[in-house]
Amino acid sequence: MNGKSMRRAAFVLLSACFIGAGCVTINIYFPAAAAEKAADRIIDEVWQLKGGATVPAVKPETK
Repeated sequence: MNGKSMRRAAFVLLSACFIGAGCVTINIYFPAAAAEKAADRIIDEVWQLKGGATVPAVKPETK
């Protein structure tokens, strides 16, 4: 292989690596019940703020 074909092969290989790395998808799944509960709490806080009330303190949940 001469220098020109070697550079071309390196360029193709590097391009393929970058394209492959760009196609990675990370999926994160949340428990539906916990997400719904958090959404309800946020909605309640927003409605309370519209009424002029202060934001209630959030207590940590115990399991």
